[in-house]
Amino acid sequence: MVPLKQVWPSEFAERYRQKGYWRGETFRRVLEARARERGDAIAVVGGGERWTYADLLARAETAAAGFLALGLQPGDRVVVQLPNIPQFFAVVFGLFRARMIPVFALPAHRLTEIAHFARKAQATAYVVAQSHEGFDYRELADAVKAQVPHLRHAVVVGEAGHHAAFDAFRADPALLPVEDAAPSDVALVQISGGSTGLSKLIPRTHDDYLYSIRASNEICGITPESVYLASLPVSHNFPMSSPGVFGAIHAGARVVMAPAPDPATAFPLIEQEKVTITGLVPPLALLWLQAAPKTAHDLSSLQVLQVGGAKFMPEPAKRVGSVLHCKLQQVFGMAEGLVNYTRLDDPDAVVTQTQGRKISPDDEVLILDDQGNAVPDGEPGNLLTRGPYTIRAYHDDPAANARSFTEDGFYRTGDVVRRLPGGYLEVMGRATDHINRAGEKISAEEVEDHLLAHPQVFDAAVVSVPDRFLGERSCAFIIADGEAPRPADIKAWMRGRAIAAFKIPDQIVFVEDFATTAVGKISRKELRAALRAQLLDQEKAGA
Repeated sequence: MVPLKQVWPSEFAERYRQKGYWRGETFRRVLEARARERGDAIAVVGGGERWTYADLLARAETAAAGFLALGLQPGDRVVVQLPNIPQFFAVVFGLFRARMIPVFALPAHRLTEIAHFARKAQATAYVVAQSHEGFDYRELADAVKAQVPHLRHAVVVGEAGHHAAFDAFRADPALLPVEDAAPSDVALVQISGGSTGLSKLIPRTHDDYLYSIRASNEICGITPESVYLASLPVSHNFPMSSPGVFGAIHAGARVVMAPAPDPATAFPLIEQEKVTITGLVPPLALLWLQAAPKTAHDLSSLQVLQVGGAKFMPEPAKRVGSVLHCKLQQVFGMAEGLVNYTRLDDPDAVVTQTQGRKISPDDEVLILDDQGNAVPDGEPGNLLTRGPYTIRAYHDDPAANARSFTEDGFYRTGDVVRRLPGGYLEVMGRATDHINRAGEKISAEEVEDHLLAHPQVFDAAVVSVPDRFLGERSCAFIIADGEAPRPADIKAWMRGRAIAAFKIPDQIVFVEDFATTAVGKISRKELRAALRAQLLDQEKAGA
C-alpha cells in the first residue's frame, strides 16, 4: 500500500509549531474535549434528530467499533459518500476514533469518480446512504466493488440489503485503539477539481487542517452560541472547514444539516434553529436574494452569509445587507490549503469588490506573470502559495506534483488574481483549463475524453463561458463523425457514462472543423482559448 502522508520540510514544521499554528490537536481529542465541556449541548440537528455532544461521541465510538468489527484496520482508507445527514458525523468521527482515514466524495459522484477514488486511495471500505434524491447508492456500491477488488466492504446508512448495515454497528470499547493518531498523521483526504483528467487526492493532516479551522473560527466569529447551517454538501471543503461544520464542532457550536440548499428548505431551518451563519456558492446566493423578500419565515437570526466556491460579482454582493439583513463574508480558497476571507468589520467596498485576504501571517502568496516574474500590485497574475495548511504534494501522483508544485514548495493554484491594498485578492479567473461551474471544478480534458468515446464524435473541445447565474458554464465544440447527432442525444449519452451530472456540457455547438484555430499547430489549451474567444464574440454580436 502506498503510504498516505503529507510532509513539510523540518524547518517549516518547526516554525509552524513554535508560532502556535500546529498545537498537536487531533480530531479525536477535539470531540472528546467538547463532549466533556458541553456534553448536554446540541451538536447536530437533522432528519428529525437532535444529538448532543455526548450523543455524538457515543455514536462515533460505536461506529469505530463497528468498522473494526468488520475487520478493517487502523490506517485503512474509507471512501465516504454521504448527503447532509447527522450520520455523516458519526461515520467520520468514528473513522477518526478507529484511526482510519476518510476519503470524501460528493453525493453527485458516480461510478467513474468513486472507482477512481477507491483505486487511487487503495480504499478497503465505502460508506453510502441507502438513497438520496432518488438515486440508489447500494447499486453503485455493487458496481464499485466489482471494479475495485481491494474494496472489501460497503457500509450503508439505512436499509442495507446485502451490504453491511451501519445501523447494526454495536459499541465495544475493547475493540477501540488505545493510542491516538499522531497530529502529523494524515487525518482525511479531500479531492481536487482535477485540472487534467480525474481528481487528485489531497491528504490533510490533523495539525494543518485543525489550524485552518481554528483560525477560521476566530476570523468568522464562531463561538459556542453559533448555529451553522450546512446548506452545501458537507463533503466539500468550504462547508466542511471554512469554518464549516468542523469549525462549529471545534467551537462547541450547533450544526444544522439542510438536506438541500434551496430557500424552501433552508429558510424554515433558519427560523426554527435560529441559524447565525451559513455558506453558499454564488448561484444559490442569487436564489436566496430573490426569495428572501417574499418569504414568510423569520431570517433575523442570520448574522453572516458566506459566499465562496466561485467569484461573487459586486452587484449582487451589494444587495446582501439590504435584502438578507446580515453581513456578507466573501471566501476564496481551495482544498489544497490557502483560504482568504473578507473580515466582518471590513468596509463595504472591500467586502463587495474582493474575495478576502489570507488567514495566516505565514501564508506566503506570490502573484507572478507567465514567465515567473512578480507582477505589481493591482495587476493580474498567477497565484502561488505555501504555508502552514497548504499541502506540499498530492497523494501518489508524481506527474501532477511536478506540474503543481515548485521546487521550493509553492503550490500553483491555477487561479489568476490581483492583489489590492491590504493584501486583499480579487479573483480574475482561471489560468488552467478548469471550468468553475457553480463552485464545482470541472476538467475540460476529462469531459473531452468522454465525448470522444461517442461513436459520432470525431473531435471535441470543451471551454468555459461566463454565466451570470453559474459563474461559468461549459460549452462543448464538437466535430461530428458523419451526421451530427442532436445535442440532447449527446447529453443523454453522457448521462449514461456514470459521471457526475455537473460534468455534462451545458451547451453543445457543432462545427465543421477547427481549421480557423490552426489546431495542428497549437496546443489544446490554445485551441480552447481560441474557441472560447470565438463563442464570446458571437454572443456579443448577437446581444
